[in-house]
Amino acid sequence: MQLIGPSPTERREYQRRRKRLIKAIGKRSAAIVPAAVEQQRNHDNPWPFRQSSDFYYLTGLAEPDALLLICPKRPEGEVIAFVQPRDPERERWEGPQLGTERAPAVLGIDQAFGIEEIDERLPELLKGYGKLYLPFDEHDWVVRALGWCDELRRGARAGVQPPQTFKDVAGPIHEQRLIKSAQEIDRLRRACAVSVEAHLAAARGVHAGLFEFEIAAILQKVFASAHGEPSFAPIVAGGSNACVLHYRANAAELKDGELVLIDAGAEVDYYAGDITRTWPVSGTFSKPQRALYQLVLDAQLAAIEAIGPGVSFDAPHQAAVRVITEGLIDLGLIEGPVDEAIEAGRYRAYFMHRTGHWLGSDVHDVGGYRVDGDWRELEPGMVMTVEPGIYVDPQSEAPEEYRGIGIRIEDDVLVTEDGFEVLTRGVPKEIDAIEALFAGRRDPVSEPIE
Repeated sequence: MQLIGPSPTERREYQRRRKRLIKAIGKRSAAIVPAAVEQQRNHDNPWPFRQSSDFYYLTGLAEPDALLLICPKRPEGEVIAFVQPRDPERERWEGPQLGTERAPAVLGIDQAFGIEEIDERLPELLKGYGKLYLPFDEHDWVVRALGWCDELRRGARAGVQPPQTFKDVAGPIHEQRLIKSAQEIDRLRRACAVSVEAHLAAARGVHAGLFEFEIAAILQKVFASAHGEPSFAPIVAGGSNACVLHYRANAAELKDGELVLIDAGAEVDYYAGDITRTWPVSGTFSKPQRALYQLVLDAQLAAIEAIGPGVSFDAPHQAAVRVITEGLIDLGLIEGPVDEAIEAGRYRAYFMHRTGHWLGSDVHDVGGYRVDGDWRELEPGMVMTVEPGIYVDPQSEAPEEYRGIGIRIEDDVLVTEDGFEVLTRGVPKEIDAIEALFAGRRDPVSEPIE
């Protein structure tokens, strides 16, 4: 039978997370964290369900249509869940449900009620709290909370006070999610390992005459074989398609002499990997491709070396910008000198995005990049991507031999106590290693891809 909710070991981790949230919001504040709602694709056919990352982070429950209420110092319990009551007929069609009877023991909470009781019970449960934390990005919950407060306000003569302040619950949860626990790092390692395996399989499948979607299918098979799914829609961009940063069509034919950029990652157990590699379709780089590729690789290595505790989040980006700017000047793509070119932002004609983002339950994970206007300092347990790139638009005024070349190299990096750990180092990125890998490819015409 399908497991509903977390294992006993996992349950203790979720309880610790809820206790940290209670400490963060204070004893006179309550918080509501809703689950995701199942969405219909068409008629009675739903989209595959994916739980809200915040709700899952605090409960480990993957069911839709639920709500977590945090109410510190309440005598009858500080953690209450509203879940779908068990329905034998629905379970026959869709599988087992947690239900209100099992929820307290399985989730490690104090009480559980049916989801249909929210409007009846919430006004009473919110009595005595000065602040209410709720999701500002979900308008319906804000409107409902205003209704609960209006109901409480009608009892003001009897001394009943509704919450006077609304705060965004995303703030304290996302700050907490930014530093990964040992359990989360284990899950990230797994997601990264599956992502590595998928990229290696895709590299072995790259051949002229195949289509981008065929390479995407190789990635998808590896993800599914590990009981995972894509952490985002895979990008497989051959030739000048790689100059489109979020290329999605995946419909063009791969051609000898061109590069193919593959940006993809696996999500396994609600944690994401995110890797980009750029491969030569023929198996070897041309001279212009080699020059630009080595420049991106040098920038990426410099950015990774800049990572460590106490370092500004912006430091890896600035390291990459300097290397890329120096290289673009040397290749005649922009004018120097270096400091002036950086100050003027001339490199942005070819490198127009940041060098990385947080990684975790979401592929672009949560947590502020600045604190009080200044770049945040990195801390052990943070995980980030490092992904510089160079993109020479086919219509640009760059020398002809560089036009239409797009290159990005991306790895996932854990900040450790004494520096960093590259979680995705299993995918080759040095030119000699790539060409050696491609020399061992098989011919998909005579030997079909598995």
